Amino acid sequence: MKTQHTRSQKRILNFLQSVNRAISAQDIYVELRSQNQGMSLATVYRALEALKREGALQVRMLPNGESLYSSVHQDKHHLTCLKCGKSISLDKCPVQELETQLHNSYKFKIFYHTLEFFGLCSQCEAAEVSNDTEDQ
Repeated sequence: MKTQHTRSQKRILNFLQSVNRAISAQDIYVELRSQNQGMSLATVYRALEALKREGALQVRMLPNGESLYSSVHQDKHHLTCLKCGKSISLDKCPVQELETQLHNSYKFKIFYHTLEFFGLCSQCEAAEVSNDTEDQ
């Protein structure tokens, strides 16, 4: 059964498909407002929450607590530096087989998954090592 979307939900889905990248709720609000597609920030958040619950969009949480939204087109996998915020996208899915096993074992309909590793990129790690040796 196909879900009927509100006008706001349709606008947000169309916008996310057109930008083809992850974007914050605040940025969605600003962009739609600049396109004369007026809706309140509260409406944007309500629409995003409804779309998330039905699996129509992906949500990625950053270490600072901000959520980034994107259209569902592929699973996302990242290495994210906790110091500089640099995010490296992984090309290959390391958990596809696990997803299939979970679906089969638990009869759980999976819309998408995310996998994110947090740590230090090579530049931040080198800077941290350099600072540690200077402190000694």
